[in-house]
Amino acid sequence: MAAMTTNDPLAPFRWLNVPESEGGGRLDVIFSVAFFRGLDPAGVVRRFSRDEDAGRESDFAELLAKACAFASGSGGGDGGGHVGVLPVGEWCVVIEPAGWMVTLHQVLPRLSAGCEVLAITRHDYAEHGFEYAIDGTIVTGYPPWQPYERHGSEPDRLDGFMRELDLGLETPAAAKAAWDADWEAGYDTAVARAFALAAKVTGVPFTEDLLDRPMLVAPFVRPLSGADG
Repeated sequence: MAAMTTNDPLAPFRWLNVPESEGGGRLDVIFSVAFFRGLDPAGVVRRFSRDEDAGRESDFAELLAKACAFASGSGGGDGGGHVGVLPVGEWCVVIEPAGWMVTLHQVLPRLSAGCEVLAITRHDYAEHGFEYAIDGTIVTGYPPWQPYERHGSEPDRLDGFMRELDLGLETPAAAKAAWDADWEAGYDTAVARAFALAAKVTGVPFTEDLLDRPMLVAPFVRPLSGADG
């Protein structure tokens, strides 16, 4: 019997959008993923640890345990405090469980200095985020449930890819019923659509099997108050 095929561009990414009522998925309902080009895994680890840690070759289970322990010990307000880094083609994929630091505007410019970074946050208790930065400048970004609210030095940079995914670049109709319907439809698939867009930009689909690969695990060192330079 022939294997079934699907034309759903979000199918490979729906595991990242599992509702909390259904378990939240392997990464749960708060996490970030970033794609780095221009640094090797060791270089990415040094960027996150501020040269204080070379990382430890490990796996997702240890990364998750360290992130959960950090979040528990700090009250959760500083995220998971750790990242896992693995190479995929010419990119490095960074997994930040229980965290949202990589998409913060006061953090991302430092992380992206001299390289290219695309970062996505899922945060069901605050806001999801999509940010794309090159050499210290945020080129474009948007709230994943509102793709018409783009920002950055070149806010329209990814519009071609976004149209391919039918992301809705125009502000919804002003009528409240239509606005609410568009908002709800966009929010339900926001995270999956953000990762589908990331795959078009980087050529790296963030599929669940990546969590089973060896990775370098290291602390995410950053000032916990004030500006992050």
